[in-house]
Amino acid sequence: MVSATPLSRTALTCYTLIALIAFAANSVFCRLALSNEQAVPLIDPSSFTAIRLASGALMLALLMLLTSAKGRTTQKPAKENPTTEGLATKHQLPIQAHGSYLAAGLLFVYAIGFSYAYVLLDTATGALVLFAAVQISMMFISYLQGHRLNFLEITGALVAFAGFGYLVWPSLSLGSETLSITGLVLMAISGCAWGGYTLLGKGTVKPLFATGYNFIRTLPLVLLMLASVWLLSMLMPVEPMQSESAQLAFQLSTQGIVLAILSGALASGVGYALWYQALRGLSANHAAVLQLSVPVIAAIGGVIFVGEQISVHLIICTSIILFGIALVIFAKTKSNS
Repeated sequence: MVSATPLSRTALTCYTLIALIAFAANSVFCRLALSNEQAVPLIDPSSFTAIRLASGALMLALLMLLTSAKGRTTQKPAKENPTTEGLATKHQLPIQAHGSYLAAGLLFVYAIGFSYAYVLLDTATGALVLFAAVQISMMFISYLQGHRLNFLEITGALVAFAGFGYLVWPSLSLGSETLSITGLVLMAISGCAWGGYTLLGKGTVKPLFATGYNFIRTLPLVLLMLASVWLLSMLMPVEPMQSESAQLAFQLSTQGIVLAILSGALASGVGYALWYQALRGLSANHAAVLQLSVPVIAAIGGVIFVGEQISVHLIICTSIILFGIALVIFAKTKSNS
């Protein structure tokens, strides 16, 4: 099997930062498209998920074609004997480069669960449940695999999650409506699926191809989902916004479609490929903790691009989360020295 070239610290930092920014952008796109605070939904959850995964698969397929064409153009004639040449060709694309059906299944479960949960929960509650499920699932699986956290890493993870909880607490306190149990369960399942998908990326040699094949493998599931939603909508016709069952009705708008394409092609497709690239240099526990910075990045993006006000609350939350992440990173540096 061909081993991946180790990432430099600069490359690891760039891949990680860009991927986390893509995650934050994705949360903004999803919030704009699926927010339950709108009088008329821009798009229904199933259509959003279908367009998101299909556009991501298309974008990644194009990138894979360009990468393969570039590789064939720059490839030098082999000088090895036929025996060693055939062996090298055989191992040129190891199984990790093609993703897996398990990863594709987890990606689909994450995407569909996230979309349906988002219309049942407010943004703060959804984010809290999602990232709690990601942290717990990733750290638990990592623990089962024999990876133990030291005291400093545990402290850093708890501090970062406390800062995240403080970030969303005001919104949770203002919510007067009863929480949707269905939404909570769907978001928790979505978070666990994303945690599993992330861990499967640890062994990836060719992140772009692995992510691309994972997205392409979700397309049969997408077709099955659309067929199921269409059948249910025929059996149980409802008016949009009439009840929670209205999620089974197709609802499309130009703005909703554009947001789904941006979410799928850029924030998800390219972002997830970069995340798989970054995972080559991150431990499972560090990857879990780093994702707690996504809501902070999204909030900072709101200040920069939407003109939202910088609050003392945001500054405090950002400082706490970054301090917790710094503790986890420092713990790794200290253990390696």
